[in-house]
Amino acid sequence: MSEFIKQLPALLGLVIGALGSYVVVMRGDRARFRREQGARWQERRLAAYSDYALTLKKTVTLNRRVAAHLGHDGHRQPLPPDDAAPLLDEAADARSPAGEGLLMLGSPEVVDAAHLWALTVVELEALLRAPACTADTWSAQLEKQRVAREKYYTSVRRDMELPPGHSGRWRLPPVQPS
Repeated sequence: MSEFIKQLPALLGLVIGALGSYVVVMRGDRARFRREQGARWQERRLAAYSDYALTLKKTVTLNRRVAAHLGHDGHRQPLPPDDAAPLLDEAADARSPAGEGLLMLGSPEVVDAAHLWALTVVELEALLRAPACTADTWSAQLEKQRVAREKYYTSVRRDMELPPGHSGRWRLPPVQPS
């Protein structure tokens, strides 16, 4: 028995060391799991933000093409309103599920900015149907939409902890007559 008592401190040290090692490994695994899970949710959130933006951008582009057909916009691919109608319906149908993803995963700030942008896009579309639509009213509403889009991207970057990005305002060279 005295031999066992002599070995007891070494055995206790071994057990304590094994338990300590187990606790450290478990905490490390748990921390790594949380980091990986956070990264996956960040990827999903960014995908939801991008999907929603693309659906709005598609609607804006289609409306710009219709406005070009009516002589209010300089888009290079005019589109008659009758040809645009099914494409606009399709874009609106795509926006609904993208909006649900945004509501599920988005921060309140981003969702509010997305809502503001979507409202300006709806106003843009309604303006095209209004008899009072002119190149000037169109240009003013398009600028309002661009500002709302820029606020959306700013809030996305803030939520995703990304550095400030480009405003998306491209300076294009003037069109040269051929």
